[in-house]
Amino acid sequence: MATAAPAYVAHPPLEGAARLWGTVALSAATFMNVLDSSIANVSLPAISGDLGVSTTQGTWVITSFAVANAIAVPLTGFMTQRFGQVRLFMASVILFMVTSLMCGLAPNMTTLIAFRALQGFVAGPMIPLSQTLLLSSYPRAKAGLAMAMWSMTTLVAPVMGPLLGGWITDNISWPWIFYINIPVGIVAASITWALYRKRESLTHKVPIDAIGLALLVLWVGSMQLMLDKGKELDWFHSGQIVALAVVAVVGFAFFLVWELTDKHPVVDLSLFKRRNFWSGAVATAVAYGLFFGNVVLLPLWLQQWMGYTATQAGMIMAPVGLLAIFFSPVVGLTVAKIDPRRYATFSFLVFALVLWMRSNFNTQADFVTIIIPTIIQGIAMAFFFIPLVTITLSGLTPDRIPAASGLSNFLRITAGAMGTSITTTLWENRAALHHSQLAETVNQGNNAATSAMSGLAGSGFSSEQVLGQLNRIVDQQSFMLATNDIFYASAILFLLLIPLVWLARPQRGGSGGDAAAGAH
Repeated sequence: MATAAPAYVAHPPLEGAARLWGTVALSAATFMNVLDSSIANVSLPAISGDLGVSTTQGTWVITSFAVANAIAVPLTGFMTQRFGQVRLFMASVILFMVTSLMCGLAPNMTTLIAFRALQGFVAGPMIPLSQTLLLSSYPRAKAGLAMAMWSMTTLVAPVMGPLLGGWITDNISWPWIFYINIPVGIVAASITWALYRKRESLTHKVPIDAIGLALLVLWVGSMQLMLDKGKELDWFHSGQIVALAVVAVVGFAFFLVWELTDKHPVVDLSLFKRRNFWSGAVATAVAYGLFFGNVVLLPLWLQQWMGYTATQAGMIMAPVGLLAIFFSPVVGLTVAKIDPRRYATFSFLVFALVLWMRSNFNTQADFVTIIIPTIIQGIAMAFFFIPLVTITLSGLTPDRIPAASGLSNFLRITAGAMGTSITTTLWENRAALHHSQLAETVNQGNNAATSAMSGLAGSGFSSEQVLGQLNRIVDQQSFMLATNDIFYASAILFLLLIPLVWLARPQRGGSGGDAAAGAH
């Protein structure tokens, strides 16, 4: 029998050094978690080669973590009520260290994928709870600053991931990309326990919604499997993909009906009745999906068609953090005074500008030309998370923050995984289309084509080699045009997201209204 929810107890904000150390510990845990979602990206060839599988199977190391993580995140609200914020956060950090050790010791790919899924699942509550605990450590007036400190770690970690992963793989060995979590986790767990154990939230017995959880796992898992295996199995020409699509759609429909009628739902869908929540959460998810898809696409294109190494591609991606780190505190300190919808609009405009600049790249683009939009993108990143989190959580009572943060993070992570699959699929489809169009123009009637062919033949190439060279050039150009298409379409979509932000009505005064959880 479920007991009634106890009244919410607010703890006074932390002071001085305690607040500083609390911020460091919670940020370190978040950093370790976010880093792990991107650190394996550049290590995939090494991991796949070492464990004797194809790179395609190797990508499951990334998606198994993302899917399990996305499923665990919305459970945060339920588990917080049952076990308490501090105990749940500590358990999440400790289990994350244990599963990191297991990942590093994995003897084969099947075990590694299983341990990565487990690692993703136990990591679920870490991000929403680090947000909640950090907000409770700051006075309400400084909630924006708290969010700025927190979002800086989530901005820097995805940039550090590929650089650190590449360096560790080249200079030590790939298991160390997982072992590196253990010292970070020990520091985060020790400080958190020392500072927060007396600040535990009240708990009450909540029955677990096992059917809701099973349906969530079923539809999210089926959808991600469909997106992951779609390219490999030629999409809906494959019975397996059609079956997965049907399971995902039917599972989602049953999940919606069950969660809306169950007394103790595993995901609180009633949050979608709030205009601020759904407009903020949907804008964040779609924008993050677009952003993440393009973050995967750029290094892919550079490595496959522009002759860049993994380290050079990492160097192109890294400067995104520079301006983000500089502007994030500015946004955090001013978000209470300036309408967060204006900041979010500015962020989307800058994203659109960056993607438009990239849509004008050609195969002659040099390092500097390619890196300039990445540097500018840092401005968009700084104005992205804080205002949108402020809008999404605006007007919620502190006891609903963990559930709201969990649900919006679930949408964001799922959109990121979907964005990756959709972007790479569209990229290859557009490239195939451009290839056929370009190939049609390569004929005897085309002066440029005939002069290029005679030039190559004059250099001593055989007719097969001439055609091979031409095909390589056509391939490179068609992927270049496909890359331009995706960047241009993404820029348009960012502009179309702006009206969605203006549907919200964030409350004035205090950062994000009651977003400053526990600072009442």
